[in-house]
Formats: sequence, structure tokens, C-alpha cells
Amino acid sequence: MSKPGIIATIQLAGTLVLALPVGLLGVEKLLAGQTAVGAAFVGVAALMVALEEYLTTPGDVPGSVAQKTLGKVAKTPDDEE
Repeated sequence: MSKPGIIATIQLAGTLVLALPVGLLGVEKLLAGQTAVGAAFVGVAALMVALEEYLTTPGDVPGSVAQKTLGKVAKTPDDEE
């Protein structure tokens, strides 16, 4: 697995900006004794981050195709030996 680039890092930060308040609300509800509501909010926050990280969006497809094509076409000196 490759290291995330700057764009992926910024996208993750943006997702966390939206997911953290939802998760914190869930924790607050859990501590207040509302376990079903709190667990739902924590689950939604976790799902937001997981979907952003693992879901392939239409914007990801061209980069993925280009990377696979480039890997097949371009040979590095180590590949030729």
C-alpha cells in the first residue's frame, strides 16, 4: 500500500472536520446514558471516515487507470534486468 499524497491527506482532514463533531456528540450521548442514540452517532462518524477512505469515487477512477497503464507501459531499469 502506498503512502497517501497531499490531496488524500487534505480530503481525510476535511472528512474528519465533519465526522469528529458527530462522533463527539455520540460520545456525549453515551455518557448521558442514551446508549442507542450515542452508538448510532459514533457509528455514523466511523462510517463517514471509512467510506471516504475505502470507497472509490468517480474522481479516483482516472488516476487509478493512469497508474495501472503507466505501470504496464513504462519500465524502470530494475524491471528490464
